Amino acid sequence: MGFAKFMATAVGRGLRIVVGLALIAYGLLVVHGTTGTVLAVVGLVPLSLGAFNICILGPLLGAPLRGSDLT
Repeated sequence: MGFAKFMATAVGRGLRIVVGLALIAYGLLVVHGTTGTVLAVVGLVPLSLGAFNICILGPLLGAPLRGSDLT
């Protein structure tokens, strides 16, 4: 549950957004081609989850899906 609580904090949300942006940039600027596009699309997942304060691992860890429900 500690991990889910961390992900609900502003730092956890920011970390998910930064990881998502990094995956998108890496896929589009470094990898190129179909693999880069797939990597960029995968990067949209942590970016959107961080932006909407959702932790998909929360229910598996015994925490709510939305971070705002945790605090």
